[in-house]
Amino acid sequence: MTPAREAAVLDYLAGSPYEHVFLTYLTLFDLSTATRDAIYVALGEDDRITGVGYFGRQTVLAASDDATIEAFAAIGRHHRGERMIVGPRETIRHYWALIGPAHPAPRLVRDRQLVMMLDRSMLNPYEHTVVARKARIDEWTTVADNSAQMIGGELAYDPRRSWPEFTSNVRTMIDRGVWWVGESLGRLCFFCNIGPWSPQTAQLQGIWTPPEMRGKGLATAALGAICDRLLRLTPTLSLYVNDFNAPAIALYERVGFTTVAEFQTLLF
Repeated sequence: MTPAREAAVLDYLAGSPYEHVFLTYLTLFDLSTATRDAIYVALGEDDRITGVGYFGRQTVLAASDDATIEAFAAIGRHHRGERMIVGPRETIRHYWALIGPAHPAPRLVRDRQLVMMLDRSMLNPYEHTVVARKARIDEWTTVADNSAQMIGGELAYDPRRSWPEFTSNVRTMIDRGVWWVGESLGRLCFFCNIGPWSPQTAQLQGIWTPPEMRGKGLATAALGAICDRLLRLTPTLSLYVNDFNAPAIALYERVGFTTVAEFQTLLF
């Protein structure tokens, strides 16, 4: 991707803002040479953009047609070291069918993930029983421990063992004000953070309720309150969730989220 194409790339990605928020975030905010060198733009015969792909620690794809996916596969066959491959479900299924025979097998496949979104008009009324606020730096160990539990359940590994920068990354995110918590009777009962964002949406990640706090309505109250606060800053919120995680999907639907697309993620 060259600087001259950035505006056109952003226009293309804005056509599916909830599916492509990560690629939009990279284009807008990550100006490092390593990231710029890892973003590829696919062009049709009329020089019109037909896809955008990021080939870094993750492989993340946006593609309009099979020919674009096949062009990205020509790169992906030689790309190694990514922790995951993620994107719209049909795009990733086609891409993996092309590169899989020449690529190490994933250790875990999340075949179908629901991409969900929420705007102000969709936010349901919620009980004002939980204090929603940004996490404090003195709470970083509690935040990190609960984040690690969430990742262990979702991605089947302990980031504290396999990712040396994990705890320092949590502290940095708290310092940046992107980790949010729900507090009930002096105890932290809910956790989430803001991941990539764009002019159209902010993606919620790391959503977690400690097991001992479940079944009490605290997560619904906390997430509703956090979304209420965040929707003052962004026009929409979005997230994605494994299709088999029925309790999480029910939580998001109680708050007001609705499904708008599907993802697939391959983990290595």
